[in-house]
Amino acid sequence: MNKNVKIFCACLAVCTGVSAQYQEKDTTGLVQLDEVVVSDSRFALKRENSGKTVISISAAELAQFQGRSVAEIINRKSGIEINGSRSNAGQNFSIYARGGNNRQVLVLIDDIQVSDPSSISGQYDLRLLNLAQIENIEIIKGAASTLYGNSAATAVIYITTKTAKEDGVSATVESSIGTDQSQNNQDYNVADFSNAITIQAKKDKLSILASGGHQFTDGLSAAIGEESDLFSKLDGSVKLGYQFNDRFNVTLATYYTKMASDYDNGFPIEDADFNFDSEQSRFALSSVYKYGKGSINANVAFNQIIRTFVSNFPSEFDSESIIIDVFNKYIFNDTFYTILGVNAIDATTVFTEEQNTTSVDPYANAVYVSDFGLNVNASLRLNNHSEYGNNLVYSLNPSYNIATKSGSIKFLGSYATSFIAPNLSQLFGPFGANADLNPEENTTVEGGFEYNSSKAIRLSVVYFQRNEQERIRFVNVDPVNFVSQYQNTPEEIKFRGVELELAVTPLKNVNLTANYTFTESDSDLALRVPKTKVNSSLGYTLLDKTFFSLEYQYVSERTDADFSTFTNVDLSSFNLFNIYAKHDVCDKFGLFIAVDNIFNENYTELLNYTTRGRNVRLGMRVNL
Repeated sequence: MNKNVKIFCACLAVCTGVSAQYQEKDTTGLVQLDEVVVSDSRFALKRENSGKTVISISAAELAQFQGRSVAEIINRKSGIEINGSRSNAGQNFSIYARGGNNRQVLVLIDDIQVSDPSSISGQYDLRLLNLAQIENIEIIKGAASTLYGNSAATAVIYITTKTAKEDGVSATVESSIGTDQSQNNQDYNVADFSNAITIQAKKDKLSILASGGHQFTDGLSAAIGEESDLFSKLDGSVKLGYQFNDRFNVTLATYYTKMASDYDNGFPIEDADFNFDSEQSRFALSSVYKYGKGSINANVAFNQIIRTFVSNFPSEFDSESIIIDVFNKYIFNDTFYTILGVNAIDATTVFTEEQNTTSVDPYANAVYVSDFGLNVNASLRLNNHSEYGNNLVYSLNPSYNIATKSGSIKFLGSYATSFIAPNLSQLFGPFGANADLNPEENTTVEGGFEYNSSKAIRLSVVYFQRNEQERIRFVNVDPVNFVSQYQNTPEEIKFRGVELELAVTPLKNVNLTANYTFTESDSDLALRVPKTKVNSSLGYTLLDKTFFSLEYQYVSERTDADFSTFTNVDLSSFNLFNIYAKHDVCDKFGLFIAVDNIFNENYTELLNYTTRGRNVRLGMRVNL
C-alpha cells in the first residue's frame, strides 16, 4: 500500500508542472434544449422528437464521477436500483428497473448487445467496465425488445465508448486513492487505488485510441466479519478507426478485462477463504456505408467470459457469444425514417458438456416526425430461437410536442411487448435444467409528459404499468426427494409506478437535479427492490475552475431473505449524503476530493453483508 501512495504522490508532483493548453468545462446538470438522443430509435433525433424520456449522461457529467464505478453512476438515475453497488468492491450487482430483475435489463456497448450466457441471470457484469473508456451513456426504460432484442424488457443501458476525434496525439491520465471502510471501522487507512491512462491519435483518415486501467481494493469483508476481501481489476482496450472515404468507415476494437476477488461463504454466511477470477475478451467490428439518403450498418462482435470459483464447491464456466447485427437506415425526408435489419446471436457455454443456442431476428422500425408536433415510433421484431421457436414482439410509441412561450411540452405514450429468453443455465445447466422452457413475456404501457423551458428547466413525469407472463422460476417439484426445476409459472405479475425527473438552473452556475421513483406490485415487489427511491444533486461552479456538488439518496424499506432461517426480513430505509469538489489547477491538471456517506449512515444493502460507511477519495486528472 505504501508503494502505491508514493507512486500517486510522485505523479502528483510531476504533473503540477504541466503547461496549460486544454480545459474541460463542467456542465453537469445543465439543461440542453437542443439535446440529441439516439438510443430509443437509433437515429440522432432532437429530444423533443423522441417519444421517451431518455436519461443522458454526457462526457462532462461522467468527468465529475472520477473514482466511482459505472454502477454507482447509473444507480443515481430514476427507475433503477443496482443492489451491491454500495458494498464490498467484489460484490455481485443486481440491476432492478421498474420492479424487474437482472434478466430484464439489457446492456449495449457501441450498439452491440453484451451478456454472459454462462450465468443464471445472463446479465453482463458492469464491474467489467472502465469509466475512463466511456464517452457517454443513455438509458431508456420500458420495453425495447423490438429494436434491441432479448432482455430489453425494463431498461436498456446504451454505452458509447470513446474515439479519437481531433488530429494529433494526446493522452489523459487519471489516478485516485481512497479509503474502503465500513460504518464500524473508521480508521481512514488508504485501501483503494485506481489508475487509468488513455492515449488517442488521429491523422487524416486513421484514428487510434488505446486505454488501460487498474484497480486494487483491500478494505471491506464481503460478509460481516473481521477479515478483508481483496478485489483487483486489470483492463485494456484498443480502438482503431479508418475513414476510407466520405461514404465508408470501419472501426475495429478489442477489450480485455481480468478481475479477481475474495468472497465469503453464503450458506452459512461466514468469513471464508474463497475467491473467484473472471476474464473477458471482447472483439468488435463496426462499419457504415452511406449511400444517397441511407446507410448500411454492420456490427459484429465476439465475447468470451471465463469465470472460476474456488470454494467448498469449486466450479468453472466458459461462455462464448457471437453477435451479428446488420441494418439499413433510410431517411426518406425530414419526416420519415426507417430501419430494416436482422440480428443473429450464437451463445455457447461449457457445463459438463458444451451447450449452445442460436437466434435469428429480423426487425423493422419506422419513425415519423411531423412539422406540427406529432411524432410516432413504431417497430416489430420476429424472434426465432433454436429451442422454443418463434416469438413476435411489437411497439407503438406516439408523442406530441407543443411549443410554449418559454419552451415546449411533450406528451408521450407507449404500448410495447418484450421477451426474455431462457438462458443456457436454465435450459441445460447442472441444477434444475428444463429444455422445454418458453420465453418470459412483458407488456408495458406508459404515458406522461416532459416540459422543457428556455429558462433552463426540464421536468418529466411518466406513469408505467408492466405485466409479466411466463416468468421462469426455480420450482420445488418433489419436496420429498429435494428435486427442483426451472419452470414457466402460469400466474401474471403486475407492476406499476411513477418516475419523476427535474433538472433546473435556478441561478447562474447553480444546477439542481432530482428524481423520484415509486414502484409497486400486486404480488409484492421482489427481494431488495425499494418501493420508493429519491436522488438529488446540487452543483455549483465557481469561476469556471472549481466545481462543488452535494448529493442525496433515499431508499425506502425493502424485503430480503434470511437463508439461515428461510424467512423474509424487512430492511430499514436509509439516507445517504455525498460531497464532491473539483478544481482545475491549470488547463491540463485537475484535482478532486469526494466524501461518500458523510454522516456514516448505518444501513443494510444485503442482509448479513457489509456496506460502506463514510469514505474519502482523492484524485487527479492530467491531460497531455
